[in-house]
Amino acid sequence: MNQNLVDKLLLDLKNSEPNIRERATRQLWSIWFWQKGKIPLEQIEESERLLAEGNVAAATSILDDLVDALPDFAEAWNRRAVLKFMTQNYDRAIVDCERVLELNPVHFGALHGLGLCHAALGNYSAAIRAFRNALEIQPHAIENQRLILECTARLS
Repeated sequence: MNQNLVDKLLLDLKNSEPNIRERATRQLWSIWFWQKGKIPLEQIEESERLLAEGNVAAATSILDDLVDALPDFAEAWNRRAVLKFMTQNYDRAIVDCERVLELNPVHFGALHGLGLCHAALGNYSAAIRAFRNALEIQPHAIENQRLILECTARLS
């Protein structure tokens, strides 16, 4: 991974110009998805296709195999966290999000997902922390701002 490019894109996420932020967001996702090359990316795409068709078991199997084969591939862990979230397996999704963040501490998607999982479990303080951490990386992400307010209201 080209760390200089990633650092530049992370700075662009803080830019006041929406087009610059959107481009940086797209490029970071691309870097993360392509981190291990074409074949692992195709496996992720296949798992997403299977999930969209409702074949959760097959999608899970692909992602389980991928994280076993490439344990340092953050996006494989992130995709599996998304799948676990979608199947309401929040505790296990949290474990996968935390693994993503060990591998890629600036993964704003995993931070957002971590917040969503904690919120779904009623752990609003933890959700707020995750959304705030995501905002440190992507300060213009209105959805995270909204979710912080929502979780804060639920604490009252």
